[in-house]
Amino acid sequence: MAQDNLIEVITENKLPHYEPYGWHHWPEHPWLAYQFRRGLGETQEGGGAVSEVFQAASRMIPGDLESWHKEWKHIADRNWTRGSEAEASGHIRTAMNCFLRAADYYRQAEFFLKPDDKRRLATFEKMEACSHRFLKSLNPPGEIVDIPYENGVPICGYFVRSPYPVAKQPVLICMGGLDSIKDEMWFMQAKGALQRGIAVLMIDGPGQGGTLRRHGVPNRVDTEVPIGKCIDWLEARSDIDASRIAVCGSSLGGYYAARAGCYEHRLAACIAHGAIWAITDLWGEASEDHGLSEHIKWVFGCGSMKESMKKAKDFTLDGHLDHMQCPFLVMHGGHDVLTVSQAQKVYDYGKAKGKDVTLRLLNEEETGAEHCQHDNPTIGQEILGDWLADRFGIDQRALMNSGSTPFSL
Repeated sequence: MAQDNLIEVITENKLPHYEPYGWHHWPEHPWLAYQFRRGLGETQEGGGAVSEVFQAASRMIPGDLESWHKEWKHIADRNWTRGSEAEASGHIRTAMNCFLRAADYYRQAEFFLKPDDKRRLATFEKMEACSHRFLKSLNPPGEIVDIPYENGVPICGYFVRSPYPVAKQPVLICMGGLDSIKDEMWFMQAKGALQRGIAVLMIDGPGQGGTLRRHGVPNRVDTEVPIGKCIDWLEARSDIDASRIAVCGSSLGGYYAARAGCYEHRLAACIAHGAIWAITDLWGEASEDHGLSEHIKWVFGCGSMKESMKKAKDFTLDGHLDHMQCPFLVMHGGHDVLTVSQAQKVYDYGKAKGKDVTLRLLNEEETGAEHCQHDNPTIGQEILGDWLADRFGIDQRALMNSGSTPFSL
């Protein structure tokens, strides 16, 4: 099995080159190379153009976070402007494409800014504005929603029905993890579900996206609570099949989704898109110079890595996965630069407890072997989408023959 924590390894080859986990652009700056690989992969799901992404990279100073922000924002702004002009001219498909690219570019531009940088929320909300303009042109249109949560604070989200003429549709609740957000779920989970007749609710839960940035809500261990609020909201709709609601979490969301599946038994299926057995197995010894320490502290609502890891001790599936009742997919990259052993631990424990758990490790030859399939998100969406469609009893051949909208995906 591939070793854990490859993200910290500087490869012997210092030139841009291909690794089992995908294109490695700046070997001496592996955290930046990882994020670039993520942006590059998402181009194939509409989150960019290959030439634009490489153009931005060619203008960056390797390792310089200010140039990272500047160049991603440059191509984001360009697509925003072009999309606005296309929309005004009635060229709606071009506008949609531009706004979708710009959304992912703004996400990259925002990522390495400090939590208290005044540009951070502004860049994040520009990303959301792009998503909103893309979603409103879908047919049926996507909905920007605030799901009632706690203390008057909402869970920020997007709801999109699939483009097929099915009155009551099954639903996938899509969420990220430590750093992935509702807007990025389109490229990682949601598009594949919609293509298979499954509506999606993309959310920023506690410690994520707009729920963290606008409302200051850190993460929580008992993720069945916010997911339960999402299910309450979905059950109140007349256009979904409440007996077929699933949840998928990417990266740290692999823990969030699994924990929710252990105790929220209204869920019909659960997917860990990148599995986490215990957070402290990953970061328990991490210091303040860890590549994501600032983000970890922000998400956990703590002042230091030590405090964050004290809180993180409760974020484990040990003793909890025993309560899972629904089918459970663990999908993981076989050369995940963060961890591979975590996926095996989750699967082995689930099997030992007699759970309906499936492990899918993607290998170097097929690609998609990176963390959350960032090197090839298409294959990730295909695997999780087909697994879920099978669990929901969806006949994809019949669905494709049922007719779809002009803006089918």
